[in-house]
This record gives sequence, structure tokens and C-alpha cells, in this order.
Amino acid sequence: MCTFGLLCQHNLERFHAWDGVVDPNEPVVVPRRFVVTRAEAPGFFRGIPIPCWEEFADYVERARAEADGVIVNTFEEMEPEYVAGYAAARKMKVWTVGPVSTYHQSRTTLAPTLASRGLRTSAIDPDECRRWLDGRAPGSVVYVSFGSISQADPKQVVELGLGLEASGHPFVWVLRNADGYDEAVRGFLRELEARVAGRGLLVRGWAPQLLVLSHDAVGGFVTHCGWNSTLEAVAAGLPVVTWPHFTDQFLNEKMAVEVLGIGVSVGVTEPLTYQAVAKEIVVGRGVVEAAVRSVMGGGEEAEGRRRRARALAAKARAAAQPGGSSHANLLDLVERFQPGAAGGAAASEV
Repeated sequence: MCTFGLLCQHNLERFHAWDGVVDPNEPVVVPRRFVVTRAEAPGFFRGIPIPCWEEFADYVERARAEADGVIVNTFEEMEPEYVAGYAAARKMKVWTVGPVSTYHQSRTTLAPTLASRGLRTSAIDPDECRRWLDGRAPGSVVYVSFGSISQADPKQVVELGLGLEASGHPFVWVLRNADGYDEAVRGFLRELEARVAGRGLLVRGWAPQLLVLSHDAVGGFVTHCGWNSTLEAVAAGLPVVTWPHFTDQFLNEKMAVEVLGIGVSVGVTEPLTYQAVAKEIVVGRGVVEAAVRSVMGGGEEAEGRRRRARALAAKARAAAQPGGSSHANLLDLVERFQPGAAGGAAASEV
């Protein structure tokens, strides 16, 4: 989660902005006059319909009260006023140490680092993926992934696929648990693959995301706005199509679209956890097509997003290098909490 989101959450709780708010879609105002609804804000509100959430919210607040500081996967140059604002509001140290995805990516370690993430194994051979991308023009491919949790409704999968096809752009589409869909959806995906052969690559399972995002052929990212994915897009210098699903993802979308100016929203306003009636289709094929064309196309707005994304990527790399702000924070963190250091036994929020 970014410090923009943390500060929004803190202010909403501290100033009881949701008192008397019954409708989860009623707007409230957060730092710099951004407008959010209760449904869009991260799930640390009291009384929301998520099992055990009250207990978890209490646990988080106790941890914060006892902490000496907070470690955040972001970098100061991207959101300086929010880093400073959150530190002042919480009266604690904020160590910005990101983007962590940029560490250990020297030329000798780049390939194995980019081909994996955590302990997961890619569903596609990284070399095969790289060869496919090598055959595409620079900046022409859109990457589509909604992370490790979200699973689209079958009808939404069809709409997304048809929208990508209609966009006319080459794409890499990651489908988590694709085999879990019924035969109708699996058949649609097979037919889609045949129609877009040579232009679309469907990955059924885990994909080497860092490898894809860092490739010169990739020019945009359709993302669920999980913070790791959002920051990986920033580090890669890519504009994004934002499609948040729940928790902090709506605030991350505001960060990308309204604060940083590198994103185009598909217009989702209601988290999956707040839908009173389940919606089979949240975003239609026409919206998908238009959003992809907007991010990947020409024109001053699109070029402006790309310029801003590239500038942020340069700042991200500099922050993580020796002498950069994130690198310095890591050194300070280690020095402060190593055994024998003053305050070394104190608690810290991670």
C-alpha cells in the first residue's frame, strides 16, 4: 500500500469521516481534495460485512500504536507530500524502501530474478515468453493480469477477451486458474487463441510478470491495482489501465490516475465485496477496447502519460541505487535495529 492510501485511511478514521454514512457509495473527501466512497476506501472501517474484520482492524491499530515506524514499499520521490504527511500524522518514522522489485537486477542476475516472483513457478517457460515478446514492436504489447486472488466471472472473461481482441493491439493475458472455468469459457478461450494467433498470448496460471513488464515490447498494463503490481508498472515506466477489485486497490487507482497521471480507469466504482447483487459483467467489451486504445494509442494525453511514467521509472531506479533515498532508508533501518544498536529491540510495523 502506498503512503497516499495510508494517509487517506488514517484521516478517514481519525476524523470519523464515515460517521453517519450509510450508503457505501456516498462520497467523502481525502487529502488534496480527492473524493472517495466508503466502499472504495481500504477495508479498515468498522461494521463492514467481512468476517473477522473488526478483530483484524483492532489488531492492526494495536500494532501501529506500539510501532517505532512503518516500512513501505514505495519511494519518496513518487509521493513526497504523502510520505511526510503520514509520518507527521502518525508521529512515527516512515522508511520508504521501494520499489523492492528493482533490487538484485544486475545483468548477471536479471533473467532468473525476472522469471520468478516469490516461490511461484511460471506457467509458461520464461524463454518462450521472451521470444514471443522479442517478435513484437517496441511499446506495442499490452499486458493483462489481475493478480493472484481475483477470479473473474465467466461472462466477464468473455467480455475482457473480446475487448482485447477488438483493441487491435498485441497482448499477453494472464488467466489465473483458467482450468477452473466451465467448458463454455474454456472453449471460448481456445477459439480466441485461434483468432488472435501471433497477436495474443494467453498464459493459464502464473506468469513471469517482471520479465514481461521490463521488456521493450510492452507498452501498457491492464491491472487490478494491487500495490505490488502498480509499483512494478511504475518501475517499468508503463502507463496503466486501472481495474480495481477490492481493499486498497481503489486508492491505488486514484494514485495512478489522479496523483501520478499515468492511468486510464475502466470506471469500476463498486468493490466486489460491496456488491449487493453479484454482477456477471462489471466492464463491457467496448469499455475494455476503449481503455486499451487510450493507453496504447497516440495523441497528447497518451504521450503525456508515457512521459510521466518514464520519468517515474528513472526516479525509481535512482531511489534504489546506492546513494538513493530508498537505499539510504534500508541502511538506516538495518543500522537502527541491528543487535546492540540503540532501540534495536524495539518493535517496528512492517
